[in-house]
Amino acid sequence: MVEINRKTKETNIKCKIDINGCGKSNIKTGVGFFDHMLEALSKHSGIDIDLTCNGDLHIDAHHTVEDCGIVLGQALKKAIFPIQAVERYGNATVVMDEAATTCALDLSNRPYLVYEVNVSGKVGDFDVELVEEFFHAVVGNAGLTVHIISDRGRNKHHILEASFKAFAVALRRALVKNERLGIPSTKGIL
Repeated sequence: MVEINRKTKETNIKCKIDINGCGKSNIKTGVGFFDHMLEALSKHSGIDIDLTCNGDLHIDAHHTVEDCGIVLGQALKKAIFPIQAVERYGNATVVMDEAATTCALDLSNRPYLVYEVNVSGKVGDFDVELVEEFFHAVVGNAGLTVHIISDRGRNKHHILEASFKAFAVALRRALVKNERLGIPSTKGIL
């Protein structure tokens, strides 16, 4: 179990994760669609996530979403590294009706994000551009290399939810124990 707390003038976040959990979540950010996405992330990654954020939602959801990404990324980094005896790489394509999104990732300890999900506008009152901000924050703080690419889709909700689920499944697969690999790098460290 890893716990990270972060308090700024814009957000106050308390987060606990267990990467060896079973996908239980308790998410309260005040942003309904975002809560739904984090619950999907928890369920399909198998990571227990308990996250509460009190943010400056009277302005908009930007600080809440980005700062939750920062905290989740920091928690993942603390839980994953130093890396040993796991698969390291994971990928998944997740479909939701007409939408399909692929995620490939590496527990590289070198942050890099490729985000090719061409959606704009809103889902309800949620600005869909915030999803990319979230993933930038997670990847940058966790030290992951992540490629999220929308293969097809029309419904923004489906496309974005498939993106979170594809990331979750790829992460779950990368974290699978494999004792034979030891430190999964020719460098001897990640």
